[in-house]
Amino acid sequence: MSHNLYTHFHNAFANHLAEVAIETDDARRWTFGDLHAQSAQMANWLQSLGLKPGDRVMVQVEKSVPALIFYLACLRAGVVYVPLNTAYQSAELAYFMENAEPSVFIADPAKAESLRELAARIGVPHLVTLGADGQGSLVEATQNLSTEQATYAASATDLAAILYTSGTTGRSKGAQLTHHNLASNALTLHKLWGWQPGDVLVHALPIFHVHGLFVACHCALLNASKMLWMGKFKPQQMLAWLPQATVFMGVPTLYVRLLQEPGLTPESCAHMRLFISGSAPLLTETFKEWQERTGHTILERYGMSETTMLTSNPYRAEDGPRLGGTVGRPLPGVELRCMGEDSKPCASGDIGGIEVRGPNVFPGYWRMPEANAKEFTADGWFKTGDVGRINADGYVTIVGRSKDLIITGGYNVYPAEVEGYINDLPGVDESAVIGCPHPDFGEGVVAVVVPQVGATLDAAALTAAIKSQIAAFKVPKQLFIVDELPRNVMGKVQKKALRETYAKVFSS
Repeated sequence: MSHNLYTHFHNAFANHLAEVAIETDDARRWTFGDLHAQSAQMANWLQSLGLKPGDRVMVQVEKSVPALIFYLACLRAGVVYVPLNTAYQSAELAYFMENAEPSVFIADPAKAESLRELAARIGVPHLVTLGADGQGSLVEATQNLSTEQATYAASATDLAAILYTSGTTGRSKGAQLTHHNLASNALTLHKLWGWQPGDVLVHALPIFHVHGLFVACHCALLNASKMLWMGKFKPQQMLAWLPQATVFMGVPTLYVRLLQEPGLTPESCAHMRLFISGSAPLLTETFKEWQERTGHTILERYGMSETTMLTSNPYRAEDGPRLGGTVGRPLPGVELRCMGEDSKPCASGDIGGIEVRGPNVFPGYWRMPEANAKEFTADGWFKTGDVGRINADGYVTIVGRSKDLIITGGYNVYPAEVEGYINDLPGVDESAVIGCPHPDFGEGVVAVVVPQVGATLDAAALTAAIKSQIAAFKVPKQLFIVDELPRNVMGKVQKKALRETYAKVFSS
């Protein structure tokens, strides 16, 4: 029996080959038959280059339908797909190439010349191009090849992809994901989120990332669902598509942008079945405002590169409410625990390090045995690096990253807790709390606050308001008011950048 992930997709859409699988915002269309035929051509091309199952293929391109088709081709050929954030620059790319040793690198045409010398120096045999318009030497090389191809009979443990983590605590690590990791998670989400015939997904996310590629695309393909495909997120396009869509997956930033649109109403969302949010924490204010404006309750979930999805708020009302500020309960088949500093499970409601295990959890980092020994417990639990708590009903709340923990004067401060109090103050849009070197306390608590549109904030007044609510050691010793917080492409606040900006705030 083959465990190839593509086999699951093909089994789902084999009876729908003439139906539209993807419609883009510039009105181009691909049927499921097109996806099957063109991915066969690309898989045949990979095999014609001499690539064998397990060889790596690295991809750094703008979002396009042919880019998704190429991912399907890699699955079919059994080669390992390595997608890269389009923001990565030459020094980072050199590291990834040296670490993964890809046989093929797919580049944006605009970057190809600058990458050619790098690829040659490192020894990458083949560099081809693919643009946001879906054109490039990859398409030219494959369009006349056979549309017949025998999908590789993968084992459960064969690698399907390697995702490089963001590297916030040192060199990026390559998270290895198997065909079984990805298939088990996709099948679970397909059932848990109630996918049904006729569902249509608005796809507005990048496809170099778990959320856009593995969660959104996998669910749609498993359901033979049409995807309405945006190269870049456009709120007006989203509103235009809502009457014909049923499911949307977004990062919090996209929900915030949609809330700024007067056309977002209960009537405009009447055809929608489900709004899902992930990749970054959803502010409780956004959660509530979305309910009030649309009549829909956002389903927030939690996952990471190493595990794909881990938890989800309930889809069905009979399974419980969707609680703002939480990421729901562990998925079926996934085990999750919070562990204290004494390496014992935390009591209900107590904060600890989140550890997980299950069929979705990766086997380890690519060529990093030391990291694997450190990140997995002796009994096989993966230490996520996230800190959180589990309430009596099993709902998980993420408090922050363990690396973001602030230890000031011997006391532990969890940034998310302090941010929650700051965000509730009048005139505050959002905040980020970080620890910066302090000569007396080791670290001092620093808050960076963004005001709501039209609001004027006073740092001293905010600090005084916070003092009346939380323990003195948690109160920011410095508070800065800024126009916006630095974010990555998925909308996550870049606390590493903030720590660098304010590193010397206490040095004087």
